[in-house]
Amino acid sequence: MSLAPRVLAAYAAPAIPLALLGLPLTVYLPAFWAGDMGLPLATVGFVLTAVRLLDVVSDPLVGRWSDSLAGRFGRRRPFIAAALPVAGLGIAGLFFPPEGAGAVWLFCFAALVTLGWTLMSLPYQAWGAELSNDYAERTRITTWREGGTILGIVLSAALPAVLGITGAAGSLHLLAVLTLSLALPLVLLMLVAVPERPRPPSGAMGRTMGLAAALRMAAGNAPFRRLLVAWLVNGVANGLPATLFLLLCAQLLQAPEAAGPLLLLYFLAGIAGLPLWNLAARRWGKHRAWAVAMLWACAAFAFVPLLGPGAVVGFAVICVASGLGLGADLALPPAIQADVVDLDELHSGEQRAGLFFAAWTMAQKAGLALAVGIAFPLLDLAGFQMTGENSATALAALVALYCLLPIALKLVAVALMWGFPLTAADQAAIRARIAARVG
Repeated sequence: MSLAPRVLAAYAAPAIPLALLGLPLTVYLPAFWAGDMGLPLATVGFVLTAVRLLDVVSDPLVGRWSDSLAGRFGRRRPFIAAALPVAGLGIAGLFFPPEGAGAVWLFCFAALVTLGWTLMSLPYQAWGAELSNDYAERTRITTWREGGTILGIVLSAALPAVLGITGAAGSLHLLAVLTLSLALPLVLLMLVAVPERPRPPSGAMGRTMGLAAALRMAAGNAPFRRLLVAWLVNGVANGLPATLFLLLCAQLLQAPEAAGPLLLLYFLAGIAGLPLWNLAARRWGKHRAWAVAMLWACAAFAFVPLLGPGAVVGFAVICVASGLGLGADLALPPAIQADVVDLDELHSGEQRAGLFFAAWTMAQKAGLALAVGIAFPLLDLAGFQMTGENSATALAALVALYCLLPIALKLVAVALMWGFPLTAADQAAIRARIAARVG
């Protein structure tokens, strides 16, 4: 049964403030604390890296606890509700610190924001996976949610420029206030308007598994392992151009002022492409549609080596073309993940979407971290300079890392996903077996 658009809209709405928060955390926050707050850049980097290590503990715990919770308010709602005050306090302290706040203050409030993000995002994704048992409807759900995500990204990129706000501090404060203003009403709307599947009474063994046993069983899920590796590889492939985008505009195109409009084009194309990939998934299957989208992105990136100084129009075409594939990268893999969770439910007797999306989120973060860890050391070896003139060798290294290595990685992900063993027919058979056992 298809969900009503009002339910889908209510579910997708919190994705907007979540995405709004992403840009200030990754782009403006380090510059704000190293500039306006006067902390050494190395200290800021060390503290923020230490905070990310907390995810190794918090992600699987929150994912598993949200799977195991039983109560009148559901499994996912209490965690999402708890995220609001935790993240709100963290944002207030992190983005509006008192004069003289130092590394300890940064660590404590960044940790609160990270914990709030985990409390919100993991149950939120798991809830979406459980809204429908239908193979195609799951793509529709994630399409709505990721449409909200891209809309939030577009707003976060465009609003400071539209309002004439420059500098890290002004942009940071604007987006923090906007995030807090939107989060409360939009999350409350979802908590009230969106149904939640009740937790089954126990697992197939007559009891709920502990975290260690649940992790071992999840690791034994072959389609999950395959999907997770493809997600990680594609995450590195996407992280490399994201990390190097500003450098490409400044050094290869020699047009740093074009970066903002080009990014806006990219994300607007991502929104436009979402309905197309939804239709493609219905016709070809989710895994094949995702593979085609990755091949499409490879074709777009293949033209980057032809660019040179002043080729802004050419790069704009590439941004639009690659942006059209963005919606597939965001919406289709989590819809496939929901089918993988069905296979686990068949074997375990439990609904453990939270645990699976915890592993999913950790792989996503690892992909972004690996992209940074690969790009900058290799650029340094090639003699690349962040400012000033670069040699042909250094620019060639930039282009190779921006497009050629991502193409190779995406082709690996395509090879993993093209023959993925969970089709619409397989998923329907799994749901029928689960229903027969429950009945």
